[in-house]
Amino acid sequence: MAAHDLSSPLLASTTPPPPPHLVLTVDGGDDDSKSRQPTANHQNGGRAHSKTNHHITPRSNSTTHHRNPFEFVGSDASFSAPPPCTIDPFRNGTPRIDGLYEVLKILLLLPIVVIRLVLFGLCLGVGYIATKLAILGWKDKHNPMPRWRSRLIYQWIRRKGKPAPRGIAPIVVSNHVSYIDPIFYFYEMCPTIVASESHDALPFVGTIIRAMQVIYVDRFSQPSRKNAVNEIKRKGCCDRFPRVLLFPEGTTSNGRSLLSFQLGAFIPNYAIQPVVVRYPHVHFDQSWGNISLAMLMFRMFSQFHNFLEVEYLPIVSPLDNSKENPAHFAKRTSNAMASTLNVVQTCHSYGDVMLFMRAAESGQEKPSNFMVEMAKVESLFHIRSLEAMDFLEKFLSMNPDSSGRVRVHDFLRVLKLRPCILSEEVFAFLDVEKSGSITFKQFLYGSLHVMKQPQFRSTCELAFSECDILEEHEISQHEFGDVIRLGIPDLDDAEVHELFKLFDVEGKGRVSKDNFTSCLRKNPLLIALFSACLAHRDAVDDDDDNSMVEEIV
Repeated sequence: MAAHDLSSPLLASTTPPPPPHLVLTVDGGDDDSKSRQPTANHQNGGRAHSKTNHHITPRSNSTTHHRNPFEFVGSDASFSAPPPCTIDPFRNGTPRIDGLYEVLKILLLLPIVVIRLVLFGLCLGVGYIATKLAILGWKDKHNPMPRWRSRLIYQWIRRKGKPAPRGIAPIVVSNHVSYIDPIFYFYEMCPTIVASESHDALPFVGTIIRAMQVIYVDRFSQPSRKNAVNEIKRKGCCDRFPRVLLFPEGTTSNGRSLLSFQLGAFIPNYAIQPVVVRYPHVHFDQSWGNISLAMLMFRMFSQFHNFLEVEYLPIVSPLDNSKENPAHFAKRTSNAMASTLNVVQTCHSYGDVMLFMRAAESGQEKPSNFMVEMAKVESLFHIRSLEAMDFLEKFLSMNPDSSGRVRVHDFLRVLKLRPCILSEEVFAFLDVEKSGSITFKQFLYGSLHVMKQPQFRSTCELAFSECDILEEHEISQHEFGDVIRLGIPDLDDAEVHELFKLFDVEGKGRVSKDNFTSCLRKNPLLIALFSACLAHRDAVDDDDDNSMVEEIV
């Protein structure tokens, strides 16, 4: 093989280039690229100024390097936020009725739509009646459903490949594209499924999934998720139960990528049969993404043909004598499914759906700009999706523009900061592109980066101690203002009051230690306000030590 220099491609020329999103760098590229600018800025303006007071730092302009205002909590010059992901796995390709052909086709097929709607209702009705009879009088939900009850449930399906025997692969995992998927599997194998507790109350659907001996789970409750895993283990090891079906993506996608997998199907370490579904189309995308269920069903019923392909893949068994790491087991399974589908894998999850929906509710023109690949965020910073939603609410209050970016004046308005050297440094820390605006991903990554520093919690406690001059375990607005003015000397009483209100959530005029630290956890960037007072404290301690040494000498 010929030797390669640094400019040579890593892959042979016969290999097709990867999609653009796969070649974007996360931690930096060439020295003169934008993604390396924050590193250079922090290196030039970081440690050399660790003891410098904010009010004597020269005011910067667009070309001046800012120092890192969070170095005192352990942050270094390596912080950077990943670039935006180029993939939107939830975007339906045909959310609206466009073109004369589609309009004429819908008008022509309106009678067929009514017939299909009736037939669809009959299919659901048959399933509902069969399952209603199957569960009528059935009280022992802990044990498998009696065989005579199971035989009342009707099955009919087309498929590619064959399902493995239940004794060989007790767990089935599938990608999730449309509302048709669970209906398909219901008639195919009537499996035990894992579903949200809220589905039990749905008309018709609730009855059907109860007959499937559903395993309910609340995705936001750790005890509920743990109980679901135990139920998967229990039902998976007992041949009298149906096989267990899971959609490890946790939500639907457009089928053109594979989302991050949840680990519930892989923790038991049982053999798994992956199944992939496809919805080939020309004029209408049948995926359930950013389109309402009613519109999706209407468009499906008004097509000449709707195509569904289902392919059963070879069984994936755990390695290392059934003790394989669940994350590695899930990765091998997702690789097999993505390879069969010929799609890329992303780190999106249901958390991104939550962010997307909230951004859409707030009237954002491009809600997909607010997705952050939540599975990656959870892995890096160990936070939950609900916590990310809190940060999104804060960001939305900053009035993002049509591209989802926030300018410095709106950023400072929400954080109750005045334009000054310190506030410029905080904003510049997040603005890794040096564009004068920040995205939600940059705001989230920067906030979490600061909050997860090893010294963040102890710094919050020290900052409270510095404010609690009278040691009353509460601080007043006057004490708070004296400390804040060490970092921003020109603050007037009204500005101090606005900042103090962020901490005084109870409106008592005094802030406890718990409320103080809670506010900083919700607004971790505000910890920079206390850097000057802590630096002053360290300087005083050093002077005291020097004086003691002199006295001893």
